[in-house]
Amino acid sequence: MSIPAIELMTSLRSGHATSPRLTWYGPDSERVELSGRVLDNWVAKTSNLLQDELDAEPGMRISLSLPAHWKSLIWALAAWQLGMETALDGGDADLLVTDNPGSVPGKHDAVIAVALPALAMRWPGELPPGVIDFAAEVRMHGDVFLAHSDPSADGVAVRGRDGRRHLHEDLLTGFATPHDDGVRLLVHAGEGLEPVLADALGAWDNGGSVVLVHPDVELTDKLLAAERVHGG
Repeated sequence: MSIPAIELMTSLRSGHATSPRLTWYGPDSERVELSGRVLDNWVAKTSNLLQDELDAEPGMRISLSLPAHWKSLIWALAAWQLGMETALDGGDADLLVTDNPGSVPGKHDAVIAVALPALAMRWPGELPPGVIDFAAEVRMHGDVFLAHSDPSADGVAVRGRDGRRHLHEDLLTGFATPHDDGVRLLVHAGEGLEPVLADALGAWDNGGSVVLVHPDVELTDKLLAAERVHGG
């Protein structure tokens, strides 16, 4: 069964696939730009890691304990493509994805550590026993994702910090923030992961792209002009 997240990924990898869809400005002059095809590649690899290595399946709950970051968007898209529920409220979950694996509340079937620097090939330093290193593992997985089980459109896609639940069938019509066709949208990472996800989905669903900016990055006139962004 096709759900909006699957249809969105099909659109990103097939329509203007080489055009920028996600651009990240981070600390220390970090800039990452992903085309639709490369974005889909990252999402497919992450979905395959979830499905093949962690036995993830539709309906399972995954907690994203991450700041708003380009890798956080990858994880959310990968989970939704599988038909999983992403929890942004820090509650119980089958799987936990975190940038702070040294402090893991509750019990989970698996914990995945995400090193945020773009060039990180593995977690810097030692990980607690059993914690999976996303940077080291994800590259070993396939570039194309084929689901083992059909996701349910009436399953929960995301549970927000206010406890509100959004179904997979309503992800792009109820959770996503509407934006103009073809928008090049400036999104502030400091607003938090939930509004960033909603903005990004709304931009992508209307053929647009996202420029996601870390709070420490100065929004100069030169940057805004170079990226041709909309928003403030």
